[in-house]
Amino acid sequence: MEGGIHKAESNEFRDLLYLTSKQPFILRLAFSAGIGGLLFGYDTGVISGALLYIRDDFEEVEKSTVLQETIVSMAVAGAIVGAGAGGWMNDRFGRRPSILIADLLFLAGSMVMCFAPAPAVIIVGRVLVGLGVGMASMTSPLYISEASPARIRGALVSTNGLLITAGQFLSYLINLAFTKVSGTWRWMLGVAGVPALLQFLLMLALPESPRWLYRKDRKGEAEEIMRKVYPPDEVEAEIEALRVSVESDMAQERSLGGAGLAGTLRKAFGSVVVRRGLTAGVLCQVAQQLVGINTVMYYSPTIVQLAGFASNSTALGLSLVTSGLNAAGSVVSMFFVDKAGRRRLMLLSLAGIVACLAMLSGVFFAVDSHSPDVSPAGTALFGANATCPEFAVASTAAGAGWTCTQCLRAASECGFCADTDKLLPGACLAASDEARRACRGAAAGRREWYTRGCPSSFGWLALVALGAYIVSYSPGMGSVPWLINSEVYPLRFRGICGGIAAVANWTSNLLVTQTFLSLTQALGTAGTFLLFCGVSAASFLLLFLLVPETKGLQFEEVEQMLGSKDYKAWKKFDPKA
Repeated sequence: MEGGIHKAESNEFRDLLYLTSKQPFILRLAFSAGIGGLLFGYDTGVISGALLYIRDDFEEVEKSTVLQETIVSMAVAGAIVGAGAGGWMNDRFGRRPSILIADLLFLAGSMVMCFAPAPAVIIVGRVLVGLGVGMASMTSPLYISEASPARIRGALVSTNGLLITAGQFLSYLINLAFTKVSGTWRWMLGVAGVPALLQFLLMLALPESPRWLYRKDRKGEAEEIMRKVYPPDEVEAEIEALRVSVESDMAQERSLGGAGLAGTLRKAFGSVVVRRGLTAGVLCQVAQQLVGINTVMYYSPTIVQLAGFASNSTALGLSLVTSGLNAAGSVVSMFFVDKAGRRRLMLLSLAGIVACLAMLSGVFFAVDSHSPDVSPAGTALFGANATCPEFAVASTAAGAGWTCTQCLRAASECGFCADTDKLLPGACLAASDEARRACRGAAAGRREWYTRGCPSSFGWLALVALGAYIVSYSPGMGSVPWLINSEVYPLRFRGICGGIAAVANWTSNLLVTQTFLSLTQALGTAGTFLLFCGVSAASFLLLFLLVPETKGLQFEEVEQMLGSKDYKAWKKFDPKA
């Protein structure tokens, strides 16, 4: 099913168990393609933990916020290109070859990163992986939906979405598993090549999508595949349904006059239904990213460190909770989106997000304002050459007093070596591998070394707020925008409108991931979360005014609603009126 995500009805999960027991080929097909979703989730999530150790191995990464952001965000930039190329490749060469190419990109990117001798090579690997992510995000659910029986299609496609969040959760587990292994980040990034290779081998033994084959006039091959997928008593009816559906799609394409992309866009934007649908669809996709979710998913260990937990392994362990809550929220959404309604669930989700971001901002303000002092005597123990240059100057001024927060914000990149009692005054040292080793060494009492956040008694509140943020986000803003985009476009324009919305989503994702660390430096962590809080509040208002409720409406009724003269997004639409 092109241009959108099929929604699973509750009885589809019961039918799934029944049909897969009779036709195990269906499960094999869905599982093999679904590994693409797992890879998607893993490769977007794994960098959050790997970045901590890349910073330790490359001093230029530790000292450059922009370089850290680039390592994270280049996968997103690659995904924008991969999603666009994937749409063209799906139509030109088929769904199965596109998945195979995505696997090769995943495998190549993983190996490049695993053996990268320099940060620039890691970035190249991230771009390759991003291209695979973009292609997988387009192709895996499309292949599953087109090769699945209609009555369990929603359940099978929903499991692909669940595998994305499961992949993110798995990435945190893998990160945690390799914290004590030599080569840490190389293992974290390289292990993604294993499921990519597995999927490549499994897909070699699977057929092409019967729908694609039928469109290419390879009807005999399509029918042969469908006889493997469907129970014998349903095959002929499904073949006839496929014939009618494909012929209807092709007729609608001919109605657009073959004017190409530019002509199709002109016709689309000339329709008030499309303009209103795109306004709602793109707004949902942009809001999904600008509320800051990927600051949490891509940088959650860093955020945990900003809250006062300096240890890499501790930050990874605590971040595992956020990923687990995200996966659980995806399951919750499946059961409540049809009961609560799309619009209501998103607005409730945004209200919770605003409250949680306000709480995060308050917590980080408290962390900054109550950070431990810098001890001149404690700093001097490490030698004059190790002292942070700005602190050395400030400490000579009468009455000058520094805190950990001021130390970490010094212009020349300084770190805070906490006292053995972390809340007591510590040392402000120039950030270097030697200073970090000296701070953590036995002679200094194996202290904690801080370069992101300061020791704090408020850190646990940040973890509570992060968890509440995910609980608020995942069931609503995490899943519903994709569902809205599958319902608000006229069928003849669904492909191109869905593509526009997907590009808007990935571009917004890139904007957030490429600027988060720079914002924390410019505005402080508290100011950055306050900014996201303001954006989320504005998103709440815009969604209330511009996004309609589509719950319970057929596609034709949604088109009727968007085209009505007295259309107001916040008014309930009665198709019988």
